[in-house]
Amino acid sequence: MSAERGSVIDLRRRAIDLPERMDADDADPEMLARTYARFPYVNAILAGRRGLHSREIDPRARHGRIRVLDIGCGGGDIARYVARRLRRDGIRAEVIGADIDARAVRWASDADDEGLVRWRCVSSAQLVAEGESFDVVLSNHVLHHLSASQLADLLNDSTRLTAPGGIAVHGDIARSRTAYALFDALTRPIADTLLKNSFIREDGLLSIRRSYTAAELAAVAPPGWRVQRRFPSRLLLVHAGHLY
Repeated sequence: MSAERGSVIDLRRRAIDLPERMDADDADPEMLARTYARFPYVNAILAGRRGLHSREIDPRARHGRIRVLDIGCGGGDIARYVARRLRRDGIRAEVIGADIDARAVRWASDADDEGLVRWRCVSSAQLVAEGESFDVVLSNHVLHHLSASQLADLLNDSTRLTAPGGIAVHGDIARSRTAYALFDALTRPIADTLLKNSFIREDGLLSIRRSYTAAELAAVAPPGWRVQRRFPSRLLLVHAGHLY
């Protein structure tokens, strides 16, 4: 039985026809702001940001200055986390948070009291056109929002934006009954408190239904990209160059 009123949820295939409410142009601005503000709590558990930093960012940062790009940065908590870790470690770094949604970029910029990140309302294609290059290109929970053509474009752009010896890592949810049940169980007790008046619970459950399985993601990934499984119910789509 599903989390939603006892109806049976079909997780055998991607529910790509079900839109998430926060993506709507007319999404309630107060609910959207509260959603951005609550993302750090959710991502601290689900995004695997500490492992990403230790596996992919820190080894490249040891070679001196590092440039990191967060595509589809949303409320910007991942970009701020990365920038704060690098500053703490005394690494010269430029972290850019990019999103095509001006609402997200405004909120992320306002929330960045320390000026840790350079925020840009720009697409990956625009960054390619500008000739940008980064040691680490990442995204978090972006892939399931994209159509097939948009996914192909993002991966092509990511490859072109990654500097020699750099890496592109796109993390997302792995669709499964376990993931759905776990997110439901974790968010239900706080739906009327911490998550109240936000899109996190409703859109989070939809996100799982829209997401890929490991096999599905591997089937659409271009040559040179590989799928990695991470706990809990997480997938990484990775394109890496060799470290010098």
